[in-house]
Amino acid sequence: METLQNAIYSLDWLIFSGVQKLHCDFLDVLMPFVTMLGNAGIFWIMLTILLLCFPKTRQCGTAMAIMLILTLILGNLVLKPLIARPRPFMLRPELTLLISAPTDFSFPSGHTYAGIGCAVVLIYYYKKAGIAALFLALFIAFSRMYLQVHFFTDIIGGILLGTLCAFFAILLTKWFAKMKNKKPDRES
Repeated sequence: METLQNAIYSLDWLIFSGVQKLHCDFLDVLMPFVTMLGNAGIFWIMLTILLLCFPKTRQCGTAMAIMLILTLILGNLVLKPLIARPRPFMLRPELTLLISAPTDFSFPSGHTYAGIGCAVVLIYYYKKAGIAALFLALFIAFSRMYLQVHFFTDIIGGILLGTLCAFFAILLTKWFAKMKNKKPDRES
């Protein structure tokens, strides 16, 4: 087990170092803005609220809301404290951050699971909008590595958690819709 953990950390630091070689003035200004779109899931929460406002998009909004709640519980309240993985800048204090230092643990990436989960739900209901959301979510996820607050495997963990929660939320939403539309048996 220790060998696997060492291999994962080696891979993470290798990818981390490669991403850090991309630093330039333009990206140093752009990436904090990109990552801000995912802060506290605000962009995705606002999109969810917008979708919930209209009957035509309400089922998609409901699935996104369920997914966001699931990832909040599983990611922030269960996995992050359970795994308690330090962030890259915590392990290398010489790193200079371009954003405020997050205070929670690193695995899985919350920016990633919120964005990917919403994108997967959108792809299911509205393919073109979902693909656009997927690109945005992946760009936000990359910004987290660029800004030295996540490892590659934190991003992968976020992708997996967001995707699984999205599929579960879609199934649950479809089940709710089916139960809502089911007419009770009448006695003659």
